[in-house]
Amino acid sequence: MLCRTLRLLQAAVVIPLVFGMALPVAAQQRPVNPVGLDQDGTIHMPGLTVPVSGFLSPDGKAYMAEHLNQLRNPAMSGQTNGVPNLLVGYLERERQLYPVTREDASIGGVHAYVYTPANGIADKHRDKVLINLHGGGFSGCWAGCAELESIPIAALGRIKVISLDYRESPQYKFPAASEDVAAAYAALLKTYQPQNIGIYGCSAGGMLTGMAVAWFQQHQLPRPGAIGLLCAGAAPTDASFGGDANYFTMSLGEGRMPQPAPAGAISGGGMAYLAGTDPHDPLVAPTSDPAVLAKFPPTMIVSATRGFDLSNAVYTHIQLSKQNVPAELYVWEGMFHGFFYNPDVPESRECFDFVIKFFDKWLGKS
Repeated sequence: MLCRTLRLLQAAVVIPLVFGMALPVAAQQRPVNPVGLDQDGTIHMPGLTVPVSGFLSPDGKAYMAEHLNQLRNPAMSGQTNGVPNLLVGYLERERQLYPVTREDASIGGVHAYVYTPANGIADKHRDKVLINLHGGGFSGCWAGCAELESIPIAALGRIKVISLDYRESPQYKFPAASEDVAAAYAALLKTYQPQNIGIYGCSAGGMLTGMAVAWFQQHQLPRPGAIGLLCAGAAPTDASFGGDANYFTMSLGEGRMPQPAPAGAISGGGMAYLAGTDPHDPLVAPTSDPAVLAKFPPTMIVSATRGFDLSNAVYTHIQLSKQNVPAELYVWEGMFHGFFYNPDVPESRECFDFVIKFFDKWLGKS
């Protein structure tokens, strides 16, 4: 009798579920999924509330909030003498923290700044040099970004850093910058062995680092000892750096959505320097040709979970790894594009240290 009663109770629950009969109100109170889905897989997300990451240091959290608020301040837009208003304070602070000497130079006919640590070059680095290719969207930030990217690496790594004042838009277009890097690199090869030369840059400078290696291959220049693609990748770009990051990490790191590319626009991340190029030309996007990638030197890739370069960086790392190129990907949680320009947050110092360790590890290897 008891077994029969239990079977009847089970049926009373199962039958309404199977045939869609109404259940008591309490049983119907399930959260409604507000995410929309198109047949092609396009997702429509509702409004989200996203706090600053709990994994950041206290200074990092304050920095993230400051960054987002500064981007909304019109006074922070623009730049003076090649230093974006947003970065003025960070540059002054770097000069205080990391003493270096700076000299004007012409290397292979390319204007450059040569940074030497004030406490001298380490003995192990006397036959080595780093080339910095500054960020700025191929349209500015010389010498502001060059200083911010070169000073801490030269001082902390106790190594000579040469930052190139390569040609940019609107006066110049691709491949002017690649030609400049190649000219300076060829000149440095008269003094340094190729395995003792490292090249790195942030944002556009990171992109240019990859482009330059592809350019070296086409023009029979030996590959450098190691390279760093910081806040960048080597994959084709579109309205920004491409991929999911255009819609997720850009919004979280910049406090805005990306502007859609105009109909018929040439790909190039919205950068005038790349207008008219084929986005899949390996001299523009080296990941487009596995044979080119296979000849890359050891490569460090730096990004952040709120960096709009994240998808491009991750994709580039996978493509390099598929070609058995030693590739190291470092992604900082909660940070944004070019986060390490502020030297006072622990996350920036971590990044400097990893860059220095990477080049220490690979420069000088045959």
